[in-house]
Amino acid sequence: MTDTLAEATDTDDLLNELRSWLSESWDPDLTVAEWWERLGTSGWAAPTLPAGSYGRGVARSVGVQVTNEIAAFGAVGAPYGLGLLLAAPTIADHGDREQIDTLVRDIVTGQAAWCQLFSEPGAGSDLAGLTTRAERDGDEWIVNGQKVWTSLGQTADYGMLIARTSTEAPKHQGISYFAIDMHQPGVEVRPLREMTGHAMFNETFLTDARVPDRLLIGGLNKGWAVANTTLGYERAGLGTGGGSRGTIIMPGTVAGNLGKRVGDFAPTPGDKPTARAGSGARPTRRDDLLTGLARGNGSNTDPLIRQALVRLYTLNELGRLNAERLKATRSAGGDIPGMANIAKLSMSAVMRLTRDLGLRIVGAQGMLHAYDAADQATLNEATGNPFLPGVTGSALYAQAPSIYGGTDQIQRNIIGERVLGLPKEPGNDKDVPFSQLLKNG
Repeated sequence: MTDTLAEATDTDDLLNELRSWLSESWDPDLTVAEWWERLGTSGWAAPTLPAGSYGRGVARSVGVQVTNEIAAFGAVGAPYGLGLLLAAPTIADHGDREQIDTLVRDIVTGQAAWCQLFSEPGAGSDLAGLTTRAERDGDEWIVNGQKVWTSLGQTADYGMLIARTSTEAPKHQGISYFAIDMHQPGVEVRPLREMTGHAMFNETFLTDARVPDRLLIGGLNKGWAVANTTLGYERAGLGTGGGSRGTIIMPGTVAGNLGKRVGDFAPTPGDKPTARAGSGARPTRRDDLLTGLARGNGSNTDPLIRQALVRLYTLNELGRLNAERLKATRSAGGDIPGMANIAKLSMSAVMRLTRDLGLRIVGAQGMLHAYDAADQATLNEATGNPFLPGVTGSALYAQAPSIYGGTDQIQRNIIGERVLGLPKEPGNDKDVPFSQLLKNG
């Protein structure tokens, strides 16, 4: 109990420091770039990063509280996207001082947006089977190959690229991790339109693209370990157990937001902060939204819908409590192996249940969906239900989480083999040079 009280006191002190800083620093007349410069260099944009890497070294749950506090103050929060979620913590773990001072700094200050160049048409679940090549040419690397499912690639300034730098090493040992400039000749991004009507994912073609050797992260042929760090952050970030309020503003040079007035994006001040230390509060979640929708149309009297709402609430609470349990274990110097994979699996289950429950609550209206703003306005007027797009959009999107970030099957394999110690499938790919392995036709 003493440790818990001390931790809560430390968190309260941190949040009091943040409130004082916001009172002195927030200025709605700054540009987005100017505000993010203040936020990022102070350590408040990415407080979970190490103190020497533009962060404050706090736990993820405390980072959520920081985000909520910024929103409650009425200020704009950190830059949105994969740079902050994946690239910055990976570079902080594996990068050198120069890479941290340039790449991470540009992420936390919103100057650069990032995408992830991992999966390939022939290397998805078997990611180590990738065939994109990087060949040294003096102080540069020349990259050729194809990537797919590149989230937000169309607005990215840099990509987290894993490429094969040795075909004579076993497949997991001949991979290197690079930061690649997405604006150069030889990088072509083609959007993939989804059934939601959006095109968040892309396929990316790399033809004689170049990467300076100084942007090789983690060492030559050591990219598999670096990539697994990125995947770990991805699974933790995508899993159940956390959430925060804030304004989503796309960073980087392509989105066109850096020169705009930051106050035009600011949330309404006074929004009550959630998840303060010792308060027991939590962010708004899908179960809250669907419960309100069910109450609004009277479907909350249906016992099956009530049962499903309770199940959804329970799954979200389990995710939140698991995150708190992991935080407490790590603060004591321990770990809970496989928790990120469990959180990712839980998130997939939550999304599927949200899909089924949401469509059941709205009934026949769930067959209606619009794919652009004009049609959506017409549909909202016709149905009188402005929450319907959230339900149908979630239903169409719910198939994706069990695939991206490592399929549900891959998560179960990782838990079985790396956590429970079950035997792996027989194979010789750990020892045989990649050039001698059988390839897909």
